[in-house]
Amino acid sequence: MLGKLNLNQNSIAEGRRLAAAIVGQVQQHIDAHTTVSVERTVLRLLGIDGVDSNDIPLVNVVIDKLCQAGMLGKGVLFWMINAVIQLNQTPQQIAEEVAAGNIVLTKLPLAEEKAIIDRAYAYAEQALEKIRARRQERSSLIGELGKGREPMLYVIVATGNVYEDAVQAQAAARQGADIIAVIRTTGQSLLDYVPYGPTTTGFGGTYATQANFKILREALDSVSKEINRYVYLTNYCSGLCMPEIAAMGALERLDVMLNDSMYGIIFRDINMKRTFVDQFFSRLINGYAGIIINTGEDNYLTTADAIEAAHTVLASELINEQFAFRSGMVSEQLGLGHAFEIDPNTPNGFLYEVAQAQLVREVFPDSPIKYMPPTKYMTGNIFKGHVQDTLFNVCSVMTGQSIHLLGMMTEAIHTPHIQDRFLSIQAARYVFSTMKDLSDEICFQPEGFIQKRASEVLEKAVDFLKQIADMGLMEAIAQGSFAEIARKPEGGKGLDGVIVKAPDYLNPFIPLMLQGGKRQ
Repeated sequence: MLGKLNLNQNSIAEGRRLAAAIVGQVQQHIDAHTTVSVERTVLRLLGIDGVDSNDIPLVNVVIDKLCQAGMLGKGVLFWMINAVIQLNQTPQQIAEEVAAGNIVLTKLPLAEEKAIIDRAYAYAEQALEKIRARRQERSSLIGELGKGREPMLYVIVATGNVYEDAVQAQAAARQGADIIAVIRTTGQSLLDYVPYGPTTTGFGGTYATQANFKILREALDSVSKEINRYVYLTNYCSGLCMPEIAAMGALERLDVMLNDSMYGIIFRDINMKRTFVDQFFSRLINGYAGIIINTGEDNYLTTADAIEAAHTVLASELINEQFAFRSGMVSEQLGLGHAFEIDPNTPNGFLYEVAQAQLVREVFPDSPIKYMPPTKYMTGNIFKGHVQDTLFNVCSVMTGQSIHLLGMMTEAIHTPHIQDRFLSIQAARYVFSTMKDLSDEICFQPEGFIQKRASEVLEKAVDFLKQIADMGLMEAIAQGSFAEIARKPEGGKGLDGVIVKAPDYLNPFIPLMLQGGKRQ
């Protein structure tokens, strides 16, 4: 399959070099800062859970108090472990006492710094062992049950009620779905806290909570054993609580997370300085947990033209790849995104789509590419929509995509019903079966339309990356370089949650996850 486009390998290497340089500039900012959500994640990894008498998550209460005291720059773990040593209590007990007003962490006597650091590393190693155990569970179940054949069928569940989501997720798995994504309720990405417990109401989706993750995981484990195929669970690791959701997903054994380095900045107006720090820590956790991340370049084509902006998709994928590598992730975990979004009235539109899909597949041969269905040009004509989705299915199997998000013929009208999902699964399975080995049988005309188009997009992406390297990624976003949406470095939501690290900042989770879980 690989090598059909006769791409300039030097251009691909240059694109990666430029993307690495761009990310290296941003990494300097990341290394110098923490955020309130990163620090809350540290507490969650220690096992702190629950809410106070006002239903505020305990992790928020502890971090807010340290922020108000101006002492978070040392890292919450410094203050929490000092309290563990001084009071001989668990982190959960200490958080509850802080919430009750019985303890002020910064007013306790300080233990020796070495004692705090050593105990902090010990706690972090214990926490990471829990994540390693969940990762091993996944590997064992896949080894026992097997998994879906690529392209894996990815379908969406979104009722607002987690218990109904569980029923629909199981139904989709029985119908043939390989990956179930539970869309997050509208607006949750803008909440600077994670709701607590199971939820039964939500608009446009279901709240991402640890309890909901647990319910859905158990439901899919049950149906996986019934159908003798491991079914993957997906949720949305983005927004102001990006790293916290990563931690919850790791602890509850989610398999895939929507986790983009720039999506929240561009499409949710979350401050870029906050997002870049948060995505680093969230990807550390996802990488360590063996979770596949899905990036969001497909969204660019909902606001920009799919032909004119194709090079920005490839450039962003290269940048996302380098951000992930900085977090210790490997290519096999990078579900880089793109979409079938060219205007169906465009002459040779399908050839453009094939060129882009094959280009992404060849530039990232080891990554489980996530291919998104047509949405921008879907209409209320369900029959035409079904044809568009069928062409998308054909393109996917022709170009060897890995994760195939099913289009549904009624999604331009309403939230699709179970029967709509069934029809989409049946159509995709038919195409994938009847064209199973097509990609091995075809090649593209040398210097023909598809080869020329793919090379043109690649060269434009490299030129685009050169411009970004010169100005810096933050300035490029400020100028609206992606998706034709501009965001300023000091703008957006969440900047007040960015904290400069003190020289003695303590967070052993970062070096431990980069080093495989054990202190060097």
